[in-house]
Amino acid sequence: MVGITAYVEPAGWGPWRDLSAVLVPYAYVRAVTGAGARAVVLPPDDGDADVLAGLDGLVLAGGADLDPARYAEPPGRWTESRPDRDAGEFTLLTAALGADLPVLGVCRGMQLLAVAYGGRLHQHLPDVVGHDRHRPAPGVFGTHPVRFAPGSRIATVMAGSAEVNTYHHQGVADPGGLTVTGWADDGVVEAVEDPGRRFVLGVQWHPEVADDLRPFRALVAAAGVP
Repeated sequence: MVGITAYVEPAGWGPWRDLSAVLVPYAYVRAVTGAGARAVVLPPDDGDADVLAGLDGLVLAGGADLDPARYAEPPGRWTESRPDRDAGEFTLLTAALGADLPVLGVCRGMQLLAVAYGGRLHQHLPDVVGHDRHRPAPGVFGTHPVRFAPGSRIATVMAGSAEVNTYHHQGVADPGGLTVTGWADDGVVEAVEDPGRRFVLGVQWHPEVADDLRPFRALVAAAGVP
C-alpha cells in the first residue's frame, strides 16, 4: 500500500462546476499500481499521520510551490503556495522519516524533501539560470540532459538514461542534509537522496508522465512488496 499526496483544487465534472475536490493526476496512481503496489490517495490533513500505519511507502506528488516561510524567506513575485498542503505533507513526511518508511518525492515532492532536511529553494529558476527551458510554456513539458553521481541510488535506478522531462519553475538551492546525486546540463539539481535511510529519493522531473516506472519500482522494492 503506497500513499500518494493529493491536492484540493476547484474542479468540475458532469453537471457539477467549481467544486472543491481532492485530486491527483491519474498518472501517479497508474505508476504505483504498475510498479506492483496498491495506491492510496491522501488528501491534505495535518491532524496526525496515523494513516502511515497502514502504508508501506509514500509518494510526495508534484504541484504548487512551497510556502517560502518554511525556509525563512519572503515570497517572491512568481511564488504561488498552498500552506494547507504544506502542513499536511510535512506532517506525513516527518512521521514517515521517523518510521523509516520509503519515500519518493516527485518535483514539488523533491523540493519538500530538501526543505524538510533543512535546505532552501530557488523561487524562480529563470532568475538563476537565465532561461525558461525547465518550464517552456504553461502545460507544456520540456526535456533536457541529466547526469547522475556514479554509485548513487538514482544512477542505479535510471541506468542508461541521459535525458528527462521537465516542468517546474523552482528548484533546490540548498539540499540541507540530503545528498545531491543528479544535475541538469545547466547545473540545476535533479535528484537528491539520503544514503543513510532505507529509501529517501527525490527527483525533479515527472517519471509518471513519461510512463517511466523505474523510480516507483525502486520505492516498492524498498518497501519489501513482493
